[in-house]
Amino acid sequence: MPSHLSADRPAAQPPGRGSVDALISQTRRLKGDVDAVRRDAQSDGSDPQDRWQRALYDLALHQLNDLDEHLAQLRDGPPPVTSAAEPEPVPTPPPAPRGESLLSRVGSAEWNLLTDQASWSGELYEILGRDPAAPPLTLDELPSLVLDADRPMLTAMVTDCLVDAKRIDGEFRIVRPDGEVRTVHMMGEPVLDTDGGTASMWAVLRDVSELRRSQQAVSETRDSLERRRHVAQTEHRLAVELQEAVLPPWHGALRLPRQGPRSLDLAARCLPSPTGALIGGDWYDALELPDGETLLSVGELTGHGVTVTSGMAMLLGAVRGMAMAGTRPGRLLALLNQLLDTTVQPALGSAVCCRYDPQTRTLVWAQAGHPAPLLFRNGTGRRLNAPDGVLLGATSGAAYGEAEEPLEEGDLILLHTDGLVPGDNGTAAHRLTDLAPRLTEARTAQDCVRTVVEEFGGAEREDDACVLIARVTS
Repeated sequence: MPSHLSADRPAAQPPGRGSVDALISQTRRLKGDVDAVRRDAQSDGSDPQDRWQRALYDLALHQLNDLDEHLAQLRDGPPPVTSAAEPEPVPTPPPAPRGESLLSRVGSAEWNLLTDQASWSGELYEILGRDPAAPPLTLDELPSLVLDADRPMLTAMVTDCLVDAKRIDGEFRIVRPDGEVRTVHMMGEPVLDTDGGTASMWAVLRDVSELRRSQQAVSETRDSLERRRHVAQTEHRLAVELQEAVLPPWHGALRLPRQGPRSLDLAARCLPSPTGALIGGDWYDALELPDGETLLSVGELTGHGVTVTSGMAMLLGAVRGMAMAGTRPGRLLALLNQLLDTTVQPALGSAVCCRYDPQTRTLVWAQAGHPAPLLFRNGTGRRLNAPDGVLLGATSGAAYGEAEEPLEEGDLILLHTDGLVPGDNGTAAHRLTDLAPRLTEARTAQDCVRTVVEEFGGAEREDDACVLIARVTS
């Protein structure tokens, strides 16, 4: 076997846009050349050979038009979509039967109006699925092969040809004896006698079923992609609106408790993914509790979209309700885990839940598979030692430990979801603690959040992220 035909030869690569543009240009030049030859070959129509030759020119132009359209679709590709909606593959049209040539799908016919006789080529019998031994159908009988919906169109074309000497150029669907429906493209013209009257009608018919099925498949796929894109856009908008409705309404700085000394200066920010296409289940929250303590929490539910955002809203509502009822952080996370374990849709989540007591400046906290809080003091930062706690929804009956951290005036507590800094938790904690000098110089929690956003707001994250900073005041 010659080397250039060996099985080891690399597969051909799909043509680039430049190659397709070149093919389109060549196709259109060829169309111009064929059209010019067709015009030069015009005759009075009396010679059957001339008619057949002219019909083939017309047929070639139709084929080149179809090729031009397909090349344009290949160049332009499917309509764009959001990452929330992956595109469906464009179906490949079924190939023509092996060995079937273009001319085997083109037949000719002539109907003599004076003798009411018809003559068909063998190819036309094959296209229409008729027995070659049967007599050809007359013009009056031809509509019996056509679908009811297409008969008026065929009748109008034939009438215009016979009465007004107009050329026929149209398509209709026929039903073969085996029940198969085929699409036929018909081009015809009148043959005039010496007195200028119509003596007969001559036509070529082409089976374009496979081409039309291919075009229909492409059209339906593009429509499907458009529908999916619209659904994705709608879901994205709903997820954004739900996230905005659920997260705390305060913007900028917040002071909790609102009355009394040793309160927390608070600021937070939700950072969308760089593309903005995926809305996840990240949250942050700060809430003044009836006993004068302050609840701080951040967390996330895995996944994206409206379902995940609504699940996040459920969790955040449960956190607030249980905290207002006096539930301590460890027990609160255990109940959240039980809630996720009993939901219809399985889900995993992580969270940190803290209670700050302004009387003792003590932070009591628990975590469920989440990055530990970072403590910044006197120009340095460190990650707090985490108590035991598995991901929410990972196992039934999980218990969650608690840790206690005494705080001092000027301390900063930074809570974040794991999408804030690319990399594992250790890398994220190290990069965040490197900000300690800049955070120490910041006068407010809001300034601290701005510093974090300046450093990581443009990071190559694949997900949303939240950051919450609390500064202990005097």
